[in-house]
Amino acid sequence: MSEEIFKKVVSHAKEYGFVFPSSEIYDGLGAVYDYGQNGVELKNNLRQYWWKSMVQMHENIVGLDAAIFMHPKTWKASGHIDGFSDPMIDNKDSKKRYRADNLLEDKITRYQKDGKTNKADELQAALDQALLDNDLLQLKSLIEQHEIACPISGTRNWTDVRQFNLMFATEMGAMAEDADKVYLRPETAQGIFVNFLNVQKTGRMKIPFGIAQTGKAFRNEIIARQFIMRMREFEQMEMQFFIRPGTQKEWYEYWKKMRMDWHTKLGFGSDLYRFHNHVKLAHYADAAVDIEFNYPFGFKEMEGIHSRTDFDLSKHQEFSGKKMQYFDADLDENGKAYGNYIPYVIETSIGLDRLFLATMCAAFKEEVIESAPAEDGTIKKDTRVVLKFPAILAPYKVAILPLLKKDGLPEVARKIMNDLKTDYNCFYEEKDAIGKRYRRQDALGTPFCITIDHESLENQTVTIRYRDTMVQERIEISKIREILTTEVSWSKLLA
Repeated sequence: MSEEIFKKVVSHAKEYGFVFPSSEIYDGLGAVYDYGQNGVELKNNLRQYWWKSMVQMHENIVGLDAAIFMHPKTWKASGHIDGFSDPMIDNKDSKKRYRADNLLEDKITRYQKDGKTNKADELQAALDQALLDNDLLQLKSLIEQHEIACPISGTRNWTDVRQFNLMFATEMGAMAEDADKVYLRPETAQGIFVNFLNVQKTGRMKIPFGIAQTGKAFRNEIIARQFIMRMREFEQMEMQFFIRPGTQKEWYEYWKKMRMDWHTKLGFGSDLYRFHNHVKLAHYADAAVDIEFNYPFGFKEMEGIHSRTDFDLSKHQEFSGKKMQYFDADLDENGKAYGNYIPYVIETSIGLDRLFLATMCAAFKEEVIESAPAEDGTIKKDTRVVLKFPAILAPYKVAILPLLKKDGLPEVARKIMNDLKTDYNCFYEEKDAIGKRYRRQDALGTPFCITIDHESLENQTVTIRYRDTMVQERIEISKIREILTTEVSWSKLLA
């Protein structure tokens, strides 16, 4: 894939109602987007795929929906107030601010594209070491050494690199002078940790067990780029898996495999995914890895798996004064109960918006279609754009298309629609030639089209068209539900 494909995906997402710039009539708001009528369906389906596989398919994982606002001490305990920041650098001429590590990562990508793999590897190693050492002076030095210029001004007139806190702050209270400072959560994980005992006790959960949730998070990202890849308001899908101390290595490997298998079941090709181990570990982790997806602009993080040790629960115990311990009655190798301890945690955290973008990029296809040879031997060529989503994830599962808007065809079509719409999201359309309607459904990713014609009135049959092959087949109306039940099934992804 190339950046040209990426531009086409972004354009397609807007044209066909998947993603719009937020507040576009007012010229938009940087790094904020709205999901359109088709985008919200795809997003909901991706969220449901995660939830079903994470909660429904595991007896020892349950769900949670924690509030966005939390007590300010939560973020002090978690380390976000003191340490949740990115290394930023300003260009003095353009007045634009950039993440220093992103500038260097882009340079590495350019080296790789130009075939300068040695330079790319050397810069990557130097960047990793600078981040590991939290060496802001070295980050600026690398920017200068590799002659990185501002994309806007074209100059290399840089400020020093400094840390910039990413949390949004606001006030809670009726009166301004009495208001308490609170934060929009920068992650959903802390809502799980502060509810650990509530869920464990009320659910009678036994370690190992997990708590999963999806929800909005907010970060004051300075760099608005790559469409919905990096946004200020985004959605996370996270699961915290609580385990016995000393077992973190085996559970870390278990969840690495589980999560990679989950991604590859989408059927886009295992070559689009890879693991990338963290060189610089977060303050809470003893191991961390990213699952990266090969977007048109290169491999980038989509999901993280982290071994968080007992950092989070220990810190919340320290700051709240409430015990966050679990009593483990299981017996160890010496026949003694493990007793009280603060559980360790394995985290899986995926950005739903990044998953959405990956799905759009992987499903987007431009295909050249050749007609059958005419009598004179000429072959007509046409191009179609199609989104080859797994059927269960498609915004619409089936399109109902009466060939004409008369002769009783719409009535038959409506009857079929009413029979299916309780179980499947259906699209109904009468306008335009049937070929144009097929093309529109291809562009939406609809896996099946049902065409009702005059023959349908005579023998109760319809034509079903398959998106991926464009094969058309005559079937009885009574067989439509049977086909959809087989082809549009969660079991194909969850098995």
